[in-house]
Amino acid sequence: MKSPVVNAQEIVLTAEGYARIEKELEHLSRVERKAVADRIREAKDFGELTENAEYEEAKSEQALIEGRLLELRQILSHAVILREEDISTDHVGIGSYVRVRDLDTGEEWEFRMVSPFEADPDEDRISHESPIGEALMGHKVGDVVEVNIPAGKVRYQILDIHK
Repeated sequence: MKSPVVNAQEIVLTAEGYARIEKELEHLSRVERKAVADRIREAKDFGELTENAEYEEAKSEQALIEGRLLELRQILSHAVILREEDISTDHVGIGSYVRVRDLDTGEEWEFRMVSPFEADPDEDRISHESPIGEALMGHKVGDVVEVNIPAGKVRYQILDIHK
């Protein structure tokens, strides 16, 4: 997931995306935060803090965890959960499952269109703000869409849109 800048705007999340963010928040709060606090306590026993690499590493990790916790809380505080009835099957939209065929290779690919806050290409969750997402948003089954990606141009035909 990319590290977003959170502002006061609504953040549209699928119910699954909201649950994943809550789970990450819970894990960081209850497990990771405690583990890094324990590492800091142990590192203090190694002696002088100004020359203590273990202590400095643990403090850096603590700062990262605290920053991520703040970010997750902000996301959840501005989140609007996408209702099932708001997910389009007439055209590609946030929450839609989309199956496309690469017209050059013939390969088919199914993914879910989501907000950037829950995007994970490895899990076939594509942000509507990504090049592929932007190109496909609003299109219908049968449409052919050309997408500019770092490797060049790709042409996808939309085969199916469902919930």
